[in-house]
Amino acid sequence: MKILIFNREPALWLNSLSAALGLAVTFNVGLTEAQAGWIVAGVSAILGAIAAALTRPIAVQAFTALVATVASGVAAFGYEVPPTTTAAVNGVVLAVLMFITRGQVSPVAPGRQPSGPQAV
Repeated sequence: MKILIFNREPALWLNSLSAALGLAVTFNVGLTEAQAGWIVAGVSAILGAIAAALTRPIAVQAFTALVATVASGVAAFGYEVPPTTTAAVNGVVLAVLMFITRGQVSPVAPGRQPSGPQAV
């Protein structure tokens, strides 16, 4: 049994939500560049960790979350770009990585451990 939300895998929903929240930050809601950067990077990291916990192998989704978080952080704090650019970088990285890694991850059933080598 796999976890599906509206016939889609949770990693797809969570990464899309992360990109959408990053976009919402850009709509001039009264945040400074630093605040917007922290929000985009934080949301990307938290939702990415949740998605990694819900998929196997964990490494693929964890890598996606790490790259998106680092890209957002570098855009926000390394180059001091506007929040719109930070959100755009986050959205593009998430979209490209979801497209590339989609066939390499699968959702896990709730409460079940992934099958692996058994001790005899």
